[in-house]
Amino acid sequence: MKKIIATDKAPKAIGPYSQAVRAGGFLYLSGQIPLVPETGELVTGDIRVQTGQVMANIGAVLDEAGLGFDAIVKTTIFLTDLANFGVVNEVYGSRFAADPPARSTVEVKGLPRGAEVEIEVVAVV
Repeated sequence: MKKIIATDKAPKAIGPYSQAVRAGGFLYLSGQIPLVPETGELVTGDIRVQTGQVMANIGAVLDEAGLGFDAIVKTTIFLTDLANFGVVNEVYGSRFAADPPARSTVEVKGLPRGAEVEIEVVAVV
């Protein structure tokens, strides 16, 4: 059985997908890009600002599911430029005080809406 998780504190889906799906003891979050929840527009600012917004969006979906960042077991980070890895790593890492999740990071040609970063998450319930 699956349960759809949705909150207005994170950006609405911009396609035929859910913000998150809870199934089999896990919560699968769709990739988050740096959209401002209230406007649906891309946040203005550099990669630090964009990553901060992505992490805030992830936090809002986790919160709606009754979870925190400590429940995350796997992430995938998509970057349009691996030169931004250091800054993204710093902002991302600030959310994990101990025992960070497994992670993959890949460079991609492009992301929706011209975003420079997207992060998807799997959390344990």
